[in-house]
Amino acid sequence: MSEAVIAVEAPGVPAPGASGARQFWRRLRTQRAALVAAVVVALLVLVALAAPLLTAVEGQDPTTYHPSLVDSARGGVPIGPFGGVSADHWLGVEPQTGRDLFARLVHGARVSLGVALAATVVQVTIGVVVGVAAALGSRWVDQLLSRFTDVIVAMPLMIMALALLAIVPSSFPRPVLVALVIGLIAWGNIAKIVRAQTLTLKGLDYVAAARLSGWGTWRIARRELLPGIAAPVITYAALLVPVNISVEAALSFLGVGVKPPTPSWGQMLTAADVWYQAAPQYLLLPAGALFVTVLALTVLGDGVRTALDPRAASRLRVGTGRKREAKA
Repeated sequence: MSEAVIAVEAPGVPAPGASGARQFWRRLRTQRAALVAAVVVALLVLVALAAPLLTAVEGQDPTTYHPSLVDSARGGVPIGPFGGVSADHWLGVEPQTGRDLFARLVHGARVSLGVALAATVVQVTIGVVVGVAAALGSRWVDQLLSRFTDVIVAMPLMIMALALLAIVPSSFPRPVLVALVIGLIAWGNIAKIVRAQTLTLKGLDYVAAARLSGWGTWRIARRELLPGIAAPVITYAALLVPVNISVEAALSFLGVGVKPPTPSWGQMLTAADVWYQAAPQYLLLPAGALFVTVLALTVLGDGVRTALDPRAASRLRVGTGRKREAKA
């Protein structure tokens, strides 16, 4: 009986299968800003994955010092125009150390994107488990998990992350540690979203039919509820990635994130704050990469949200877009 009910699309629940994916892609294609952002994100991911190959083509690496390329008499300013840009160093070199900026920038993309994605996976996993368990559990389980989630949401992320990162031994892999700390502290909001959505789906007919057919609680959750909460979870996860990139950059900027010699954009910004006049590209390159990445991921996340829920008006639509909606 449950299978027959599942075949009927429930209100507010996207149709499963290939047709749902086609509808999502058709809606996403109508949003030019989201498509451009998707291309930018794909290029950034490709650059991050191909960082060893790109630096091998250039003939440099992110950790080798080149003291002959900086002017020690002037405090370590790069020798040559535009911060030492040359055929061997495509974006110039780092002040004082002479390390290649292009190599550090692309390898920093691996760290920043990798930490943000890993932290997002941890947040989504914990949030979905806690949210579904609270919605399907008894009254006391729901109260206990909900109050615990409120405590997690109330915790100041940066202060807790600073405290945890400061006491962990330096021998622990720093990028992994940063991803775990961010993920373990900032899952509260997605747990609340999942709980609310699961409580809504519990009252639908096809879930009641599955329960009457003798299915267990976790089978119902896996087969009936998880597909229904996929859209809000994917939407929130897409918006979490740029937030996590900014948090990782802030932690590295404060000196408790990724440690040298491993490059990251936040770490590069930390070292660049005293060189913005003598070597402005040392500050502008990581800051520009961080800005473009966060902007592209935010726009893409907004596009995904609108494509998964076509009833929601995109925050990017202004002016003529609103007039067209009013006429429709």
